[in-house]
Amino acid sequence: MKRAKGTAAAATAAAAPKDVITAASNMPEIKDGQSVALLQELHILTRDGKMNQDSRRKLKQVYHLTQFIEPLLRELRGDHPEVAKPLSLVDHGAGKSYLGFILYDLFFKNGNDGSHIYGIETREELVQRSQELAKKFKFPGMSFLPLSVAESTESSLLPQQIDIVTALHACNTATDDAIHFALKKKAKFMVLVPCCQAEVASVLKKNKGKSLGKSALTELWRHPLHTREFGSQITNVLRCLQLEAHGYQVSVTELVGWEHSMKNELIIASYKNLPRQRPTERLQEVLQTLGLEEMGHRFFAEELAKAQA
Repeated sequence: MKRAKGTAAAATAAAAPKDVITAASNMPEIKDGQSVALLQELHILTRDGKMNQDSRRKLKQVYHLTQFIEPLLRELRGDHPEVAKPLSLVDHGAGKSYLGFILYDLFFKNGNDGSHIYGIETREELVQRSQELAKKFKFPGMSFLPLSVAESTESSLLPQQIDIVTALHACNTATDDAIHFALKKKAKFMVLVPCCQAEVASVLKKNKGKSLGKSALTELWRHPLHTREFGSQITNVLRCLQLEAHGYQVSVTELVGWEHSMKNELIIASYKNLPRQRPTERLQEVLQTLGLEEMGHRFFAEELAKAQA
């Protein structure tokens, strides 16, 4: 009996659940295996499966992040994922948990290895909504806690060790709190998109008068606009040095699809147990050169922390 043209593609589409994207679904913006129903509940897709410009941009941003996180998951699972230990990921400042739900849907839902994603968010209504959504889609490996980033560091509701820590647009010092959380939890990887770095800029502004008489470098932040911009950039430089001073390998890149925002810097840290001395010295030198010694409690190095303990 002769098979009709296109039968194979139709069979492929029919074999998969109706609300799951396949290569035959003709929705190129959405990854294979992604739940349409989930994207609708997250309001990325409309009820009739359409996307507007804003939701298309939002999905592009999240997918771009998953491209950086997926290799980290593969590295943690190793050559034999079927016998790998459970993985843990904590998403700080989770908001509506777009990233957490999409990661779980793509990489965790079909596994029964006990892997877990924790969403940390201060707004209780968002936590409750995420809890309901996880229950609705039968995602047992997702939990949501109404905590600040700083509170989560001491919370007994989280494991002692975490594999991956993400913090996307955690405002001002919340990114630093996420770094401290990750250091305490001995995270193997960190994925950070800093936001609204105002603390260092305020210290630069406060000490500007004294610094102007000491160094021509103060011209870099003499004007208020430059103070804000330089303060933001040097904050991320200090964060990178701090991570290196704790043995991490650090890479910094720009996020695609986030061009409309200044918050498009992505910092990825991988623990490699690298030498600490050089970055520790550089961290202290930068703090001293810029008159930021009082920020030593924020940007601390492992060796100095041990010495002061």
